Amino acid sequence: MSTLILGSGIAGISAAYHLKKQGRPSVILEKDNDWGGLCSSFCLNGFRFDRFVHFSFAPDGDTQQLFCPAAGMYEHAPACSNYYHGTWLKHPAQNNLFPLSAAEKFKIIAGFVCRPRLAPEKISDYATWLRAQYGRYFAEHFPFVYTRKYWGLPAQDLETKWVGVRMNTPSLKQVLQGALKEPTKNFYYTSVMRYPKKGGFRAILNKCREGLTIACNKEVIAIEPANKTVTCKDGTQTSYTRLISTLPLPEIVNMLPNVPPDVRQAAGQLRWTCGYQISLGFNRPDVAKHLWFYIYDEDIPPARIYSPNLKSPDNVPPGCSSLQAEVFFDCRTPIPPAQEVLAKTLTKLQAIGLFTDKDIVVQDIRFEKYANITFVPDIYKNRQIVRDYLAAQGIESIGRFGRWEYFWTHQAFSDGKTVI
Repeated sequence: MSTLILGSGIAGISAAYHLKKQGRPSVILEKDNDWGGLCSSFCLNGFRFDRFVHFSFAPDGDTQQLFCPAAGMYEHAPACSNYYHGTWLKHPAQNNLFPLSAAEKFKIIAGFVCRPRLAPEKISDYATWLRAQYGRYFAEHFPFVYTRKYWGLPAQDLETKWVGVRMNTPSLKQVLQGALKEPTKNFYYTSVMRYPKKGGFRAILNKCREGLTIACNKEVIAIEPANKTVTCKDGTQTSYTRLISTLPLPEIVNMLPNVPPDVRQAAGQLRWTCGYQISLGFNRPDVAKHLWFYIYDEDIPPARIYSPNLKSPDNVPPGCSSLQAEVFFDCRTPIPPAQEVLAKTLTKLQAIGLFTDKDIVVQDIRFEKYANITFVPDIYKNRQIVRDYLAAQGIESIGRFGRWEYFWTHQAFSDGKTVI
């Protein structure tokens, strides 16, 4: 019997690494045929794509050093952009209105000046928060649209505690300055985005992964806390003395016997997004012009698009470039067929002039069941009910989906350390 860790994503690797440092061995069970979870990548004809898109902006030096692989890291300025009805704006859009028409800038500025001044206790939902921060016109034409694309829900269905520093709230002076002249200041919440020079994003875990025992193709389908065993889809059964899980809360609840109705109900009320990753490789080096960009047109499926070759040239063959688009859906939304989403995305991206058919040498679409946690108003109550029940069963739940938190990479890694 031993310590079992379910899932080899960043939190699972972190947990096993920190236990190993203390001389406490563990075994990681991973359902996929390779380790890394959403930090892993895949290769197609010499093009490498990550599973969803990542950068590291770990604030402390120790984590930065641990994440730095042998080949080193690129340090990128967060120079991202926005596409809005044929116009390209720097990010965040509210600070960079300069490229817009005078008429549209007037509507945004007027809305900002007349925005409702509300005390925090009067703001009960994300839609109200957005109008209070940016004014009605900007809120409804920019973040309202993006919210529907990224979260799959209208802004009024979300609460606001998750926002934190993710959204910049400018002063009137900054709005006016950005409308009259293109700003040079970076308003993003971090100044540096780090990415491995070689091996894709998963390379940040290379040091931690050394010496760990990871059993792949081990999809857990049942957990029996009473006799401390887990059963995998292949029929194997493993005993444990300690069980650490990074699995999504709704998934692990379904693996347990005799779960009380209130716990099942709480798990059933949790919301998240799922989505397609559309990965494109091109036979010319200049297709990718933005490290990443957001799209505020609702008729264009992707919410955001990244450029793997700009993150690292190692991600593409010589003389090539690449893009990876993300198309998200609420977990309760009917998911359209992959080929339908791919075809519409290609048509729309070609229409805005990003590339042509003859440029494409690789195209791929694949689905991820879990992308992001959705912060609907009852999330805190329901996730606590589930986490408390798991703890009572002797299951330690960690990581983005195990804690059901909006963790950045370094935060999920830090959460793995809590097991020591």
